[in-house]
Amino acid sequence: MLAHKEAIALGLALGFLFRFYMLRIDYRQYPSYPHGLIAHLSLGFIAAFLGAVAIPALLAREYTAVTFLALAAQQFRDIRNLERNTLEHLDETELVPRGPDYIEGIARVFEGRNYLVMFVALVTSSLTLWFHPGLGVTGGVLLGLTLAHFRKGPTLKDVAVVRLGKVNFRGSNLFVDDILIMNVGLKDSRHLMETLGVGVVIEPRNDDARATLANLGQRQAITHEVATLLGVRKDFAEPEFTPLCRLNTATGRAALFILPVEPDKELAVQAVRKVPVLESAIRRPLRTQVGREASD
Repeated sequence: MLAHKEAIALGLALGFLFRFYMLRIDYRQYPSYPHGLIAHLSLGFIAAFLGAVAIPALLAREYTAVTFLALAAQQFRDIRNLERNTLEHLDETELVPRGPDYIEGIARVFEGRNYLVMFVALVTSSLTLWFHPGLGVTGGVLLGLTLAHFRKGPTLKDVAVVRLGKVNFRGSNLFVDDILIMNVGLKDSRHLMETLGVGVVIEPRNDDARATLANLGQRQAITHEVATLLGVRKDFAEPEFTPLCRLNTATGRAALFILPVEPDKELAVQAVRKVPVLESAIRRPLRTQVGREASD
């Protein structure tokens, strides 16, 4: 019984610490402090406890206790829905919205992290129970570091070449290089865009990346991320100053135009390179015979 308690305690501690390690507030300020932190840490504690107690409960033939794992899975799916609904409401007040694809990706991440916590706690308690507490702690720490390393997905710099583009007008049409962005009617707006606007061209490395850039959700995520990092010179009801990411359908290249608060063009390129590739936007046509033949 003492061994079971020790295994549960270590699994709970390592699992909760792992959730705390993964929960960080970055430039997007989500989850918010302190209420968002409290909610996610509380759920992380529950997930760690369920993972830590699973193996000791089975060994003690308390099979009914394991049914709580199924309830936890349902609860974590509800958390995904809660995060999605929260972010959708917050998106209504954003000058440059995230978009539904980006929101869905964030909601999936918060759900998935609770399962990772359960796994770390389960492995820690199992190794402690069957071998030694030191091995349990070591195994839990190594597993946590491994999972934390692989939880990050690709960014745009991994799938595309990102470079500066030339902002220019042809009549009243705004272009970045040769990619049409929009029509701007007001002369003052055209002058401001040509003077302070920044254009970034995104060239896909292959047909997989081309299909990813064609996704509207991915391009909306690009505009949101860059506007968040560099700011945007617009207010409510100023649609001509909204950042846009347009596609050249002939070449597959995309171009971003933004009127940033911070006019450093190199920073704009760096910001685009760090935009995450959304799970919902990833396409793999080159893995099919038709896709490979079409790309030749």
